[in-house]
Amino acid sequence: MKKKIEKAFELKSWNEIKTSDSWQIFKIMAEFVQAFETLSKIGPCVSIFGSARTKPDNPYYKQAEEIAEKLTQKGYGIITGGGFGIMEAGNKGAKQGEGKSVGLNIDLPFEQEANSFIDNDKLINFDYFFVRKVMFVKYAQGFVVMPGGVGTLDELFEAITLIQTKKIAPFPIVLVGKKYWSGLIDWIREVMLAEEQNISPEDLDLFNLVETTDEAVECIDNFYSKYLLKPNF
Repeated sequence: MKKKIEKAFELKSWNEIKTSDSWQIFKIMAEFVQAFETLSKIGPCVSIFGSARTKPDNPYYKQAEEIAEKLTQKGYGIITGGGFGIMEAGNKGAKQGEGKSVGLNIDLPFEQEANSFIDNDKLINFDYFFVRKVMFVKYAQGFVVMPGGVGTLDELFEAITLIQTKKIAPFPIVLVGKKYWSGLIDWIREVMLAEEQNISPEDLDLFNLVETTDEAVECIDNFYSKYLLKPNF
């Protein structure tokens, strides 16, 4: 797609598009088209999020790996951000379960290389976070959110917001690790809800907090025992 646009507009290089805001539209469009063409063929998937800094000897790494493997055995593919840490664990688990292993990698100045557990035909590289985030939501039938940093919170709250505002169909959001997430959930309940009433009580039902790998998989599986698998938008 990039080569076609370069040729059509007689560009010496793809980077020339960056010189103008209006020309940048074509670069954004190319990322959307490439991702749509690749991901529309993969079938039901679950996105796994978490810190890129999590080491393989961390218990959360092992949990993410096990969750991914068990989900593939239920017929789901696994989508991650394509990097290391929890993302690597998710793709590794997908490989072990002989399921589809998708990586939505992002080009950053200080990171990140794609991990080696992504299927060769299912690695997509993005320049734009917002395009990448659309793909996580559009092509996932559930989110498993492991302990992570700002990026993990960004994905979590965007999904909750889209479901809350009915911009997308509801799907299961599972937070794994009670010790890690309980403080945040307490603050949402005791401050956002109780003191300021910035959310509704039913908004707390938009996500689940679990501790074990089996509980995480059950949340996804139980949800789709009641609802048909379908695109989120």
